Amino acid sequence: MKQWLSLVVFLVISLGGGLLIGTTNQPGAWYEGLEKPWFNPPNAVFGPAWTLLYILIAVAGWLVWRRRDMRSLKVWGLQMALNFAWTPIFFGAQMLGVALVVVVAMVAAAIAFAVLARRTDGRASLLFMPYIAWLLYATSLNAALWQLNG
Repeated sequence: MKQWLSLVVFLVISLGGGLLIGTTNQPGAWYEGLEKPWFNPPNAVFGPAWTLLYILIAVAGWLVWRRRDMRSLKVWGLQMALNFAWTPIFFGAQMLGVALVVVVAMVAAAIAFAVLARRTDGRASLLFMPYIAWLLYATSLNAALWQLNG
């Protein structure tokens, strides 16, 4: 029972935190007015994609926590902090260049987590693969938006 409760804590941190930040930092008119690259997805894609990713991120963090892999857990925490910082920087402060730096750091932290976690629990590493793929896409999207609107 204790292990399942700890999973709920990771879900609250990841999914709950992501939903809270997402709902308090809506794209709005500013984002709608930006020139978008050809590969910009419809807004309806972001909610379901991030919901699934936050669940995978939570389970991955929980798996390394269960193994008491504090090194991987610290990197997991770092990537979560960067993740939670990006939305207010991009949508709230409307600082596309700074957001690009943050998302590049997020990619590095997510890759570092996957590499470290692989040694302790390969499942945690695999759970991060869709997230890393999405972050690479998000990085190219952020870069294109900055280039087109900077």
